Amino acid sequence: MGVGRALMLALAFLAVASLPAAFALLFCADEILDRVVCGWSEWRERRRERRTIARLDRAIEADALTRDIDLSEFDRTDRRSLEQIAADLRRLGGQRLGGSGRPMVWHGAVVQAYDDRLRLACRALGITEHLAELTGVDQEIERVRVEGVLHAAGLALPAARAGHRQRHR
Repeated sequence: MGVGRALMLALAFLAVASLPAAFALLFCADEILDRVVCGWSEWRERRRERRTIARLDRAIEADALTRDIDLSEFDRTDRRSLEQIAADLRRLGGQRLGGSGRPMVWHGAVVQAYDDRLRLACRALGITEHLAELTGVDQEIERVRVEGVLHAAGLALPAARAGHRQRHR
Protein backbone atom coordinates (compact mmCIF):
# COMPACT_ATOMS: atom_id res chain seq x y z
CA MET A 1 0.00 0.00 0.00
CA GLY A 2 2.84 2.38 0.69
CA VAL A 3 4.02 2.26 -2.91
CA GLY A 4 0.50 2.90 -4.25
CA ARG A 5 0.08 5.95 -1.99
CA ALA A 6 3.49 7.29 -2.98
CA LEU A 7 2.61 6.88 -6.64
CA MET A 8 -0.76 8.58 -6.08
CA LEU A 9 0.95 11.44 -4.22
CA ALA A 10 3.50 11.91 -7.06
CA LEU A 11 0.71 11.99 -9.63
CA ALA A 12 -1.19 14.55 -7.55
CA PHE A 13 1.88 16.83 -7.35
CA LEU A 14 2.41 16.42 -11.10
CA ALA A 15 -1.23 17.34 -11.79
CA VAL A 16 -1.05 20.44 -9.59
CA ALA A 17 2.28 21.50 -11.11
CA SER A 18 0.99 21.13 -14.67
CA LEU A 19 -2.28 22.95 -13.95
CA PRO A 20 -0.93 26.43 -14.95
CA ALA A 21 0.37 24.99 -18.23
CA ALA A 22 -3.01 23.40 -18.90
CA PHE A 23 -4.78 26.75 -18.28
CA ALA A 24 -2.31 28.56 -20.56
CA LEU A 25 -2.86 25.95 -23.26
CA LEU A 26 -6.61 26.27 -22.90
CA PHE A 27 -6.65 30.08 -23.07
CA CYS A 28 -3.99 30.38 -25.81
CA ALA A 29 -5.13 27.48 -27.99
CA ASP A 30 -6.41 29.76 -30.75
CA GLU A 31 -3.07 31.63 -30.88
CA ILE A 32 -1.06 28.41 -30.95
CA LEU A 33 -3.32 26.95 -33.60
CA ASP A 34 -3.03 30.13 -35.69
CA ARG A 35 0.78 30.05 -35.54
CA VAL A 36 0.87 26.40 -36.56
CA VAL A 37 -1.50 27.01 -39.49
CA CYS A 38 0.45 30.11 -40.65
CA GLY A 39 3.75 28.26 -40.42
CA TRP A 40 2.32 25.37 -42.39
CA SER A 41 0.94 27.63 -45.14
CA GLU A 42 4.23 29.59 -45.40
CA TRP A 43 6.15 26.31 -45.71
CA ARG A 44 3.79 25.15 -48.46
CA GLU A 45 4.14 28.49 -50.30
CA ARG A 46 7.97 28.37 -50.14
CA ARG A 47 7.90 24.76 -51.39
CA ARG A 48 5.56 25.72 -54.24
CA GLU A 49 7.83 28.62 -55.23
CA ARG A 50 10.92 26.39 -55.20
CA ARG A 51 9.16 23.83 -57.41
CA THR A 52 8.01 26.57 -59.81
CA ILE A 53 11.52 28.02 -60.06
CA ALA A 54 12.96 24.56 -60.66
CA ARG A 55 10.42 23.94 -63.44
CA LEU A 56 11.22 27.30 -65.03
CA ASP A 57 14.95 26.57 -64.84
CA ARG A 58 14.41 23.26 -66.59
CA ALA A 59 12.10 24.86 -69.18
CA ILE A 60 14.55 27.58 -70.23
CA GLU A 61 17.66 25.51 -69.55
CA ALA A 62 19.07 28.12 -67.16
CA ASP A 63 22.22 26.08 -66.53
CA ALA A 64 23.10 26.30 -70.22
CA LEU A 65 22.62 30.08 -70.18
CA THR A 66 24.87 30.67 -67.18
CA ARG A 67 27.50 28.04 -67.87
CA ASP A 68 29.91 30.47 -69.55
CA ILE A 69 29.63 33.25 -66.92
CA ASP A 70 32.72 33.64 -64.74
CA LEU A 71 31.34 34.33 -61.26
CA SER A 72 34.80 34.98 -59.81
CA GLU A 73 34.74 38.41 -61.51
CA PHE A 74 31.98 39.49 -59.12
CA ASP A 75 34.14 38.66 -56.08
CA ARG A 76 37.05 40.91 -57.02
CA THR A 77 37.81 43.59 -54.44
CA ASP A 78 38.77 46.18 -57.08
CA ARG A 79 35.37 45.86 -58.82
CA ARG A 80 33.30 49.02 -58.51
CA SER A 81 29.74 48.71 -57.29
CA LEU A 82 26.86 49.60 -59.57
CA GLU A 83 25.93 52.48 -57.25
CA GLN A 84 29.40 54.01 -57.70
CA ILE A 85 29.21 53.58 -61.47
CA ALA A 86 25.76 55.22 -61.52
CA ALA A 87 27.04 58.14 -59.45
CA ASP A 88 29.98 58.57 -61.85
CA LEU A 89 27.60 58.45 -64.84
CA ARG A 90 25.38 61.15 -63.34
CA ARG A 91 28.35 63.37 -62.52
CA LEU A 92 30.08 62.88 -65.88
CA GLY A 93 26.78 63.19 -67.75
CA GLY A 94 26.13 66.55 -66.14
CA GLN A 95 29.64 67.71 -67.01
CA ARG A 96 29.28 66.36 -70.55
CA LEU A 97 26.02 68.22 -71.14
CA GLY A 98 26.88 71.42 -69.31
CA GLY A 99 30.52 71.79 -70.30
CA SER A 100 30.17 74.90 -72.46
CA GLY A 101 33.16 77.22 -72.33
CA ARG A 102 35.57 74.36 -71.62
CA PRO A 103 38.37 73.30 -73.99
CA MET A 104 37.61 70.57 -76.54
CA VAL A 105 40.28 68.34 -74.99
CA TRP A 106 38.49 68.49 -71.64
CA HIS A 107 35.12 67.74 -73.27
CA GLY A 108 36.64 64.79 -75.16
CA ALA A 109 38.11 63.38 -71.96
CA VAL A 110 34.75 63.70 -70.17
CA VAL A 111 32.95 61.94 -73.03
CA GLN A 112 35.56 59.16 -73.02
CA ALA A 113 35.21 58.72 -69.25
CA TYR A 114 31.41 58.73 -69.62
CA ASP A 115 31.61 56.00 -72.29
CA ASP A 116 33.94 53.95 -70.06
CA ARG A 117 31.40 54.11 -67.22
CA LEU A 118 28.60 53.20 -69.63
CA ARG A 119 30.59 50.11 -70.65
CA LEU A 120 31.18 49.20 -66.99
CA ALA A 121 27.46 49.55 -66.22
CA CYS A 122 26.55 47.43 -69.23
CA ARG A 123 29.04 44.76 -68.19
CA ALA A 124 27.67 44.77 -64.64
CA LEU A 125 24.09 44.35 -65.88
CA GLY A 126 24.88 41.96 -68.72
CA ILE A 127 23.84 44.38 -71.48
CA THR A 128 25.44 44.27 -74.93
CA GLU A 129 27.04 47.51 -76.09
CA HIS A 130 29.26 48.58 -79.01
CA LEU A 131 30.59 51.95 -77.87
CA ALA A 132 34.27 51.08 -78.34
CA GLU A 133 33.74 49.82 -81.89
CA LEU A 134 31.93 52.87 -83.28
CA THR A 135 32.89 56.48 -84.01
CA GLY A 136 31.14 59.72 -84.86
CA VAL A 137 27.37 59.79 -85.24
CA ASP A 138 27.14 56.01 -84.93
CA GLN A 139 28.79 56.21 -81.52
CA GLU A 140 26.36 58.98 -80.47
CA ILE A 141 23.40 56.82 -81.55
CA GLU A 142 24.83 53.83 -79.68
CA ARG A 143 25.35 56.03 -76.60
CA VAL A 144 21.69 57.09 -76.67
CA ARG A 145 20.61 53.46 -77.16
CA VAL A 146 22.76 52.28 -74.24
CA GLU A 147 21.45 55.09 -72.04
CA GLY A 148 17.90 54.02 -72.90
CA VAL A 149 18.58 50.36 -72.12
CA LEU A 150 20.26 51.28 -68.83
CA HIS A 151 17.35 53.58 -67.98
CA ALA A 152 14.92 50.73 -68.72
CA ALA A 153 17.00 48.53 -66.41
CA GLY A 154 16.43 51.08 -63.61
CA LEU A 155 19.56 53.20 -63.81
CA ALA A 156 18.56 56.90 -63.86
CA LEU A 157 20.94 58.91 -66.06
CA PRO A 158 21.11 62.60 -67.01
CA ALA A 159 18.97 63.72 -69.94
CA ALA A 160 20.31 63.94 -73.47
CA ARG A 161 19.74 67.70 -73.37
CA ALA A 162 20.31 69.90 -70.36
CA GLY A 163 17.06 70.79 -68.57
CA HIS A 164 15.07 67.85 -69.93
CA ARG A 165 14.18 64.60 -68.22
CA GLN A 166 15.12 61.34 -69.85
CA ARG A 167 12.07 59.43 -71.15
CA HIS A 168 12.93 55.92 -72.28
CA ARG A 169 10.50 53.03 -72.24
